[in-house]
Amino acid sequence: MGNDVQELLDMLYNMITDAWGLPLGAEKCVIERNKVLDLLDEIKAQLPGELAEARRLVAARAEYVNNAKREAESLRRVAEQKARQMVDQEEIVRAARQRATEIVAAAEQKSAELRRVANDYADDALRRTEEAITEALTEVRDSRSRFRTASAAAMPQKDQASSVDVEM
Repeated sequence: MGNDVQELLDMLYNMITDAWGLPLGAEKCVIERNKVLDLLDEIKAQLPGELAEARRLVAARAEYVNNAKREAESLRRVAEQKARQMVDQEEIVRAARQRATEIVAAAEQKSAELRRVANDYADDALRRTEEAITEALTEVRDSRSRFRTASAAAMPQKDQASSVDVEM
């Protein structure tokens, strides 16, 4: 069907919302089992994709942080090399050391900021994914519970006793 998990959940919600109510059963409705099961199968099929996307984001964050570290290390090496070249003159050496320290501090600050931004982004993406998965699971459990309740209510008393024995 090509829908994302949120669209599928919306479709499932709408299907249940628009379902015909049962007489004398305000909280019970009739839904097409095959359509609901198809939607649930598709949600199950797409959840691994959503999780893979979250993993991809975490990997991208790690690469981003590693690139920032490499850049900071490169800046540090450049600063050290420049400092060594200016050793001949005392005044120049003192200025070079001060500048190298500033460059290293700036690189470390940039690295820390990049790490913080990448962590925030990855955490937000994982939080949203977790919320979507939790919401989907809750919706599936609620639907299943309502379906069982509706099925049990629709069965005659004799059939209910038989189904209770089968479920146990």
